[in-house]
Amino acid sequence: MALIRRHSKIGWEITSRFDWPWPVAEIVHQHHERMDGTGYPLGLRGEEILLEARIVAVADVYEAASSRRPFRPALDEAQARQIVGEGSGTAFDADVVDAFLRVLDTGFAFEEPREWI
Repeated sequence: MALIRRHSKIGWEITSRFDWPWPVAEIVHQHHERMDGTGYPLGLRGEEILLEARIVAVADVYEAASSRRPFRPALDEAQARQIVGEGSGTAFDADVVDAFLRVLDTGFAFEEPREWI
């Protein structure tokens, strides 16, 4: 698990080498932080987490849950929505979750196939 958790920092190291018109490196670094402070790598909470990172966090969890992984099949849309919804206000920004679910309600879907390699 420690190896997997390094990807936020490694992503930050890579993206911080480039000039971006947005805080891309910090978004990558913070996308596993959680509103209640239980995330990683920095243990940030609430408004300490960039809004953009809070948005990526929700999309990332939904996409990961609804994609096949080597260790489990993909969850269906209802199950992935449930995971995101259960984290609303604790793991995830409640406003971001609400907005994300509204986007899904418009018919948005990630492109297929989304198989983890």
